[in-house]
Amino acid sequence: MIEKLDLLLHLARERHFGKAAQAAGVSQPTLSSAVKSLEEQLGVVIVERGSRFRGFTPEGERVLSWARQLTADVRTMRQELQATQRDLAGELRLGVIPTALPAVTELTVPFRAAFADVRFRIMSLTSNQILQKLSDLEIDVGISYVDSEPLGRFRGVPLYEERYALLVPSDGPFENRKSITWREAAKLPLCQLSGDMQNRRLIDRHLREAGADPHCTVESNSMLLLYAHVRTGGWASIMPVRFAEEFEQPGRLRAIPLVEPDVRHVVGLILPDRDTQTPIVTKFIRTAQKAFPVKAPARSATGA
Repeated sequence: MIEKLDLLLHLARERHFGKAAQAAGVSQPTLSSAVKSLEEQLGVVIVERGSRFRGFTPEGERVLSWARQLTADVRTMRQELQATQRDLAGELRLGVIPTALPAVTELTVPFRAAFADVRFRIMSLTSNQILQKLSDLEIDVGISYVDSEPLGRFRGVPLYEERYALLVPSDGPFENRKSITWREAAKLPLCQLSGDMQNRRLIDRHLREAGADPHCTVESNSMLLLYAHVRTGGWASIMPVRFAEEFEQPGRLRAIPLVEPDVRHVVGLILPDRDTQTPIVTKFIRTAQKAFPVKAPARSATGA
């Protein structure tokens, strides 16, 4: 309708169908059809017709008043969005599950290189908290699992596959092993994330599927605390490979890949399921897809 209202304004300025069509860059039949369509949509006669343009009806004058206001608002909106996209500025609020935190710099660094005026506020949250804060408009984007628990009225944009490793002291019982099974890992004293974390629920599930009974003696919502316990030599921890490799220390700690089964989960952006996003979020999505060109399908689905 906005395009039709814009044509109507051309007619109001030119007071002539032919000249108005020429000014608008359309044919005269197109202009006439647009005016007739508006009249049918609004249920009023807008133009007094004859052999030539005679003017606007009283109802047409009211339509013109609204047309000026609406087209001005749309034009202003477009200009603001274009200006925002040229000189992106503001704050981007991210909610990230703890195990995905090492990947965040792969997004923030290239994004800031392109848009230096954007500030980041990054919170470590559970997957449930991410969905809740998205609902409450307290964060703009979540980074969490997109393939394991329902997302409700949100949608996932896949970024990368998460695989798992066992972080252990280098001189431990698996000193020379290149891989270890989930069942073998379960026999060690484990320190893991707390039960409100989706990562913990996934790990417990895979241990049970491997026929093992998880033996977790320390749990925390802090990955740093888990790392500190592994460093003492008294514990091991099942972690995503990205995180385990961050903590790996030659001669002290090793990250041994877990097999049987080879478990993978997709981590990605969590977004409100709507057609349009803010300019900052739209640019962030593009940056993320360039940083992680993954082909895994997105899915939507409720809680976490």
